[in-house]
Amino acid sequence: MDDFNGKVAVVTGGSSGIGRGIALALARAGATVVVTGRSEEHLRETETELAAHGLGVEGRRVDVTDLDAMRDLADEVEARHGRVDVLVNNAGIGLTGPVVDATPSDWDWVIDVNIRGVGHGIQAFLPKIRAHGEGGHIVNTSSMGGLMPIVAGLYSMTKAAVIALSEALHIELRGEGIGVSAYCPGPTHSNIAMGTADRPARYADSGYRPPDPAWAERAKQQPYMSAEEAGERVLQGVRRGDLFILTHPEFKDGLIERHRTIEDAFPDEPLDEVRRAAIPFLLTSPVYAAENRLPAPTPPVTDPA
Repeated sequence: MDDFNGKVAVVTGGSSGIGRGIALALARAGATVVVTGRSEEHLRETETELAAHGLGVEGRRVDVTDLDAMRDLADEVEARHGRVDVLVNNAGIGLTGPVVDATPSDWDWVIDVNIRGVGHGIQAFLPKIRAHGEGGHIVNTSSMGGLMPIVAGLYSMTKAAVIALSEALHIELRGEGIGVSAYCPGPTHSNIAMGTADRPARYADSGYRPPDPAWAERAKQQPYMSAEEAGERVLQGVRRGDLFILTHPEFKDGLIERHRTIEDAFPDEPLDEVRRAAIPFLLTSPVYAAENRLPAPTPPVTDPA
């Protein structure tokens, strides 16, 4: 997808941070953008920020853990704008801490938002994208933590699930002209860590300490990627039709080491050719073939506002 004029995009978790950066990039490219969030204040801030760029965005207070609310939003967007072309499942929580300290509420919350929330977006909006028959694109926000699960076990678990889901959906929908990308950003200026302070009552029993505002202030001074640049890299990935949208080359060496560790764990023994012949559908997909890989992306040029 290259021309976004006349297209309609929905960005969950678009009321702050990376989601706001993605909304800005899509709006700059000409799309009509609807963002969701749980905070009315953050939604208004997003509308104000985009207005400062001469752009419009529609904010909707919706909880991605509520499938009925997501379906109602999909119906509303389609009724108001006539179609949906792009879905960015960006809503997520950065719940961090040792796995052994997590309570059942911690497990439930991070899975409900980071995995089920993505599933709810797909269930609500994919039928709308399919309905007009002109293709579209879905971006599911994962994390480098999903590829490098070194810390934050529960969070990394959910983000790894999003990668696997995105790859499967990419393969399923490629014949329909609907692209699917797993977006795996590294450290980016956002409020994902402090977002866990606004914890719904039904998930109140946590094994983790509340996020430290002083740590969040220090993080603002770190040389992380800006949310605006992160959003532009998503836009570039959608235009290219990337399966994986990766943003931080600093992780490449470590990721190669991890993949080599996996490769070296295979038994050193001859293949069972009879077994291999019985399961070709499990062994690979054309999307991974060398001839179908795109060249590495270059840093995107920010569209003029």
